[in-house]
Amino acid sequence: MKLALRNELFRRLAEIDPAPKTELEYATPFQLLVAVILSAQATDKSVNLATRALFRDAPTPQAIATLDEETLADYIKTIGIYKTKAKNVVATARLLIERHGGAVPHDRAALEALPGVGRKTANVILNSVFHEPVIAVDTHIFRLANRTGLAPGKDVVAVEKKLIRAVPAEYRLHAHHWLILHGRYVCKARKPECWRCVIRDLCGYKEKTNVQPQP
Repeated sequence: MKLALRNELFRRLAEIDPAPKTELEYATPFQLLVAVILSAQATDKSVNLATRALFRDAPTPQAIATLDEETLADYIKTIGIYKTKAKNVVATARLLIERHGGAVPHDRAALEALPGVGRKTANVILNSVFHEPVIAVDTHIFRLANRTGLAPGKDVVAVEKKLIRAVPAEYRLHAHHWLILHGRYVCKARKPECWRCVIRDLCGYKEKTNVQPQP
């Protein structure tokens, strides 16, 4: 996709939502870290339903570190692979206290050293908490980047690297949220709603949908 088209694509997304934010509910960087760990193979909605009670009763790493895995698992048992996630969250809370004084580190390597934290989760934290212009590529962004022709790639790392080059610098800070929200609600996997897409004419997808749902 040429630079002029990329500029126009992000200009339109920015016009609709000038200051996009994650749909995960949190009050502190630690809570966002926990929520993102829990969001693997789960929807933001299901994570929010689980963390409301969890963060009410155990809002800090110190509070979560005192829980055993079974107790934490009971809070999040409605989301996928909850036992593994409970183990990772408790271990992460304890490591944050041991290594970082309970604070979420502003360092990729330190973040990725935490249980349950991979490159995507680290990028979310670096972007949403520390305002770094990085892009966390999830299934929605991976699909959209390939489908539109914005940054095609065979894996998430390839797409991430291409996106960093493809997204104009002035839009890079919010690009992650614009793309994920557009992929989640408009450029859907099975039935993309091209008929209401604001970047339809800029997109390289050859199988655009035209039929609107019946009222």
